[in-house]
Formats: sequence, C-alpha cells, structure tokens
Amino acid sequence: MIDSIRILDTQILSDNWYVLRKITYEYVNKDGTKQVQTREAYDRGNGATILLYNKEQKSVILTRQFRLPTFVNGNEDGMLIEACAGLLDKDNAEDCIRRETEEETGYKISDIRKIFEAYMSPGSVTEILHFFVAEYSKEMKITDGGGLEHEEENIEVLEIDFESALKMIGSGKIKDGKTIMLLQYIKLNNLL
Repeated sequence: MIDSIRILDTQILSDNWYVLRKITYEYVNKDGTKQVQTREAYDRGNGATILLYNKEQKSVILTRQFRLPTFVNGNEDGMLIEACAGLLDKDNAEDCIRRETEEETGYKISDIRKIFEAYMSPGSVTEILHFFVAEYSKEMKITDGGGLEHEEENIEVLEIDFESALKMIGSGKIKDGKTIMLLQYIKLNNLL
C-alpha cells in the first residue's frame, strides 16, 4: 500500500492551536491509474480515554463540559457528557489517562485495562485514541476533580447509574462517540 501513495506537497494552513495541513498526494488506483488528490489533515496529537465503573453500585463516572465545536454545530448549550479523556502530550497512553482521570474526576485509580485503539475521525483528524476501563470506589476519590484552571477546564463530574447512562444514548443526552463506545464495551463484556 505504501508504494501506491506519494506525497507531492504539504502546506501548513494553521498552527494556532494544533496543526492543520493541506496535503497533495498521488494515489495509485487498483487498476494502476494514478490520481492526484488534495486533502486537509488536522494533527492534534494522540489521546486516551477511560470509563470508570463500579460493580457494586452499577454506576459509571462521566464528565460534562462545554465543547465549542458541538455548540457551533447545533448543540444548544454546547455541553457534552463524555468519558474522561486527554491528549498524550509526551506521556504514554497509560500515564496520560491516569493523570487525566485524577485531574478531571478526582479519582486516583489503580488497576486499569487497555481495551483497544481507534481512529475517531479518520477522514480529517490524525488522532488515534487509546481506550481504557477501570473499576472505581469511593475510597479512590482524592479531590473534587473538575480539571485544571490553567488549562481553562471547567468540568462537572457525574456519577450515573449504568442503565441510565445507556438510555441517555438513545435519548440523545449522550452523543460523544468515545463515550458511546466505552458504554457499549461495558455492556457487551458484562462488566456491570
């Protein structure tokens, strides 16, 4: 496959927040003909996400925060209910998600399990997201969470009954892809 693609030109359109590139490439079709295509790719780095669950309470920990892209695309108040997540920066995925879990939810988790990786929007975004699950208990709560002020995070921590969270997918109260995937993983694997 690598022989069928040749990068012809790369232009940086923006590096204000992360990097948006316009890439022109030559692609060799199955029949051997060549085609030149131009696409844009947004590189924001890779990330990690986690769903905390409690077997005894049959509950999960989610967050709610304002997400500008959802607001400009019709989400009336811009608030999104989602699983804890963050960018890897220079960390490995496990270290990242441990740090993000503590910052966002206030839980210091011990045993975490990586379940898979996925490209979340491969038509335009380079990010690979690493998915994790972990059990939580009240004893693991060490702070209120809510994110970091210097990162301008204003995160509400939610503890939700698992079956209620599943129903929130159908009602449209949960529309975040990574969160839907994690909730379905818990259901399909009978973790709760």
